[in-house]
Amino acid sequence: MKKRICIVTATRAEYGLLRPLIVKMKECREFDVSVAVTGMHLSPEFGLTYREIEADGITIDKKIEILLSADTSSAISKSMALALIGFSDYFRENPFDAAVILGDRYEMLAVACAAMNARIPIIHLYGGETTEGAVDEEIRHAITKLSYFHFTSTEEYRKRVIQMGENPDRVFCVGALGVENALQMDFLSKEELEKELQFSLERPFVLVTFHPVTLEAETAGIQMRELLDALDEFQDWGFIMTRANADAGGRIINQMMEEYAGSRENVRVYKSLGSVRYLSAMKYCRMVIGNSSSGLIEVPSFGIPTINIGDRQRGRVQAESVVNCIPRKEAILAAIRKADTEEFRRKIRMVKNPYGTGNTSEEMVRILRERLCGMQIDLKKKFFDVN
Repeated sequence: MKKRICIVTATRAEYGLLRPLIVKMKECREFDVSVAVTGMHLSPEFGLTYREIEADGITIDKKIEILLSADTSSAISKSMALALIGFSDYFRENPFDAAVILGDRYEMLAVACAAMNARIPIIHLYGGETTEGAVDEEIRHAITKLSYFHFTSTEEYRKRVIQMGENPDRVFCVGALGVENALQMDFLSKEELEKELQFSLERPFVLVTFHPVTLEAETAGIQMRELLDALDEFQDWGFIMTRANADAGGRIINQMMEEYAGSRENVRVYKSLGSVRYLSAMKYCRMVIGNSSSGLIEVPSFGIPTINIGDRQRGRVQAESVVNCIPRKEAILAAIRKADTEEFRRKIRMVKNPYGTGNTSEEMVRILRERLCGMQIDLKKKFFDVN
C-alpha cells in the first residue's frame, strides 16, 4: 500500500526549495503525495504565488487561508491560530502517514502542532541551523522536537539536532535543496530574463532581498533606509528587488522599496520572481545584497559575492564568498566595495559551497523509501543522551 504524504508550503521561497522533492516523490510508486498550500501563496499582496505551483503542473490538494492583512505580532499569532484550526481539520479528514515541513516560519510551527495532535509523523527540513537575529531560531528548534525524521543541510547541523536529543538513526545530512536548484535549474538566457522582467540588464545589476530582523524592536525601517542610502552610491548599476516576507515589520520594508523604485529608473521591485527567474537573475548578477538565507545557501554555487547585512542570518555556516556587515550605510558600502574587487572575485570563483553538491532530493527519497516504507514508526520517542 502506498504511503500517503502531505507536503506543506506557505511561501514562494519555500516552494522553490521543495519543488524538486515534490516532483521526485510524486514519481515514486511507493508514495501518494498531496500538496497543501497556505500563507503568502494565497495573498494578492504577495503575488498569489500558488499560481506558480499550478503552472509547474503540480496539483494543489488543499488551500488553507490564514494570513491577516497586518504584520503585527498579534496578527501573526492570530494567523498561527487560523493555521492550527485549518490544518487540524485537514489532517482529521486526511490521515496521512507523514507530513513534510520545511524550515522555521511561524505557519510551520502551527502545522507541526496540528500534525503532532493528529499523530502524523513529521519529516523536517532543516533542523540544527541557527539564525540568531530572527524568531525563526526558536521556531526551528521547536519543530525539531515535534518531528520524527530530520534532514539537515550540513553535518554540523546534524550533530546539533542529535545534541537536542534526537536519535541519530533518524537524523540525516543530505545537503540543501537550494544548492540542487542552483546546480540543476534550466536557467533562462539573459535575453529571456530581460524580457520576462521587462527591465534592462545591459548594465551591471544586483539582486536585493531584505527581511525584518524579527528579534529586534522596530528596526526594519531604520535598517532599510541605511541600505537604500548605500545603494544610492551606485547609480550606474541596476537593482532587482524582491519583497520581504509576511514577517513583523515586512510591510514597511516593502513600502520603502516601492517608494525608492518609483523615483529611479535603475530599480525595479517584484512581489515574486519565482524560482526560475530568481535563480537566473542570481546567475547573471554582479552580487547579492540583503539578509536572505539564499545569499548563504544558493549564491556560493554561482561563485559570486554575497553581502550579508545584520544579524538575521548570524550563526549560519558560511562560504568564503559571504561578506558580513552591520546595517549601517558606511559598513554596507565598505562590504560592497570589498566584494567588487577583482582580487575578491578571483578568490571566490571556485568557492566550495558548504551546503552540498546537488543530489539532495534523490537522497531524501531514497532514505524515505527505506525508512518510511520499510520500518515500523514508533511515535514514542526516547530522548537520546549525548555522551
